[in-house]
Amino acid sequence: MPTLNKIRSALAGATGHRCRPSGVPPHPDLRRFRIALTAFFALDGFVFAGWVVRIPAVKAQTGASPSALGLALLGVSAGAVATMMLTGRLCSRWGSQPVVLGCGFLLPLSVALPPLTHSALALGLVLLVFGAAYGGMSVALNSAAVDLIARLRRPVMPGFHAAFSLGGMLGAALGGLVADRLTATRHLVLLAAFGVLVAAVFTRPLLRFPSRTDRPAPQTREENTAAPEHEATAGEPSPDPASDGNPAARTRRMSRQVRWPVLVLGLIALCTAYAEGALADWSALHLTDELGAAPGLAAAGYSVFAGAMTAGRLSGTVLVERLGPARVLTAGGALGCGGMLLGALAPTVWLALAGFVLTGLGLANVFPIAIGRAGDLGGPGGVAAASTLGYGGVLLGPVASGFLADWFSLRTALLTVAALAAVAALTAWATRHRALPPTAR
Repeated sequence: MPTLNKIRSALAGATGHRCRPSGVPPHPDLRRFRIALTAFFALDGFVFAGWVVRIPAVKAQTGASPSALGLALLGVSAGAVATMMLTGRLCSRWGSQPVVLGCGFLLPLSVALPPLTHSALALGLVLLVFGAAYGGMSVALNSAAVDLIARLRRPVMPGFHAAFSLGGMLGAALGGLVADRLTATRHLVLLAAFGVLVAAVFTRPLLRFPSRTDRPAPQTREENTAAPEHEATAGEPSPDPASDGNPAARTRRMSRQVRWPVLVLGLIALCTAYAEGALADWSALHLTDELGAAPGLAAAGYSVFAGAMTAGRLSGTVLVERLGPARVLTAGGALGCGGMLLGALAPTVWLALAGFVLTGLGLANVFPIAIGRAGDLGGPGGVAAASTLGYGGVLLGPVASGFLADWFSLRTALLTVAALAAVAALTAWATRHRALPPTAR
């Protein structure tokens, strides 16, 4: 079964390959680039959350009905999904950094457009632009992160996604604080100005890092010995033939050798994103309707989930280095499944909140590991394919949960989150590599 073996190999490789030799610090440019990339991840979450908290105000301004608003909001999803694969090709051709920078300016500029509209149709059209910038930013950021991870030799992808989560939490908190003091137009225009300023500040360290298309061909053994912080240690084989510096080779391998492993990784990412989408829209309603929680306490449902996910991602690099990605994926999916079973079936609010915390901790690193490994295998095209599938989970979660809640009950709808977490765990376990390298254990 060659395809299964490829998938096992895909999940076995550490997101950051082997660790950099101890005592060898990263080059200063790498440190600056890592800081810049972290800032852009945080900016991505900050801007998106700032928009989300002003949706009610924009709805009132446009006079859109709930159904019209729902159709307009699909513009974000449509723009993102339509752009992701194109962004992967742009990153392969021009390098990830220029694309990150372009989207880094376009995203904050486009967030100022929705409050300027006065109809649902106009809102949907500008949200296409916002969604395209958001989807492009997601793919380009993850693709650039994969490049940096290959140079650092450490699986630091969860840390970047933790920055995104922290940015989202800060953006939502700030939006809530100013909601009664600033109009949506003023808030989002100020948010746009702040985002452009952040992008400008971090432009130079972002562009100083050589992109994949700028890199020379793979180094010889002697060259590797001279530059351990950039490449593998002398004498070590490349952890994956798809991770070399030749863009054409990476594209060819993506199309011929690693397509199925990348799709499996995308499926795992989808299972996690489904949980995020479902809990974002339905956790508070579950706590109020099923368990009788007060509105203030019910609002804590998604907050504790998101907070636990952020905490889990902050510790993700250490977990992957000590346990390996396959074990973290399997254990994380299993913990997420158990936590969501508790959250959906708990007889009290506090037990349900505890379940949401366990779900967030379990699923925190599944998406970053899956996207990072897809980028290891297929370059920007792998990131784009897995991200597109993963983002589909965000779209599918709220919609599927709504239909299931109508047909059965909200408890039943939330049980699908547990089911998909179990699918992610079983998929990771079934496709694991049975002979992990020592540095990945």
